[in-house]
Amino acid sequence: MERTIGTPDKTTEEPADGAPGDGEQTAPRGSRRIGVLVVVAAIAYALDLVTKLIVVAELEHHAPIQVIGTVLQLDVVRNKGAAFGIGEALTLVLTAIAAVVIVVIARIARRLYSTPWAIALGMLLGGAFGNLTDRVFRSPGVFQGAVVDFIAPTHFAVFNLADSAIVCGGILIVILSFRGLDPDGTLHRD
Repeated sequence: MERTIGTPDKTTEEPADGAPGDGEQTAPRGSRRIGVLVVVAAIAYALDLVTKLIVVAELEHHAPIQVIGTVLQLDVVRNKGAAFGIGEALTLVLTAIAAVVIVVIARIARRLYSTPWAIALGMLLGGAFGNLTDRVFRSPGVFQGAVVDFIAPTHFAVFNLADSAIVCGGILIVILSFRGLDPDGTLHRD
């Protein structure tokens, strides 16, 4: 039996159906990682909210600020659509998708025993709440608001910190999935 990194010496092979010996390794679960998820989500959400408030107050209706020449600028854009401005007529649908993502993460959190998964889901949750806040509370109205984007690299979509958190969380989830780690802490070996 192989010992996995970061788990106690005692591992058991036990598949999801309870029959022993299909190569799936589990360790004693310990405690849920909901606190980690909530802290990461709160940090991602707070950073997004604060930066958007500052950007709207200080930069909107002004010339872009060059951070790295013309390669990276700060330029306020109100985006009713998704990435690259796609789906501007679908603001209500995008709002519903963000709400569904939040509900799915809340359901997964009930069986969350993995710290890396808690971090990844926390970034997704914080980012989803950040952009959902814009869609609910910004003009032109409730559930039709435009997301404030302001990080403007040359030849790329303008984005915000919520978008960055969502992308980073998504990349981490892909990596964890390829490594065989499930949200419940189970490590699969193929």
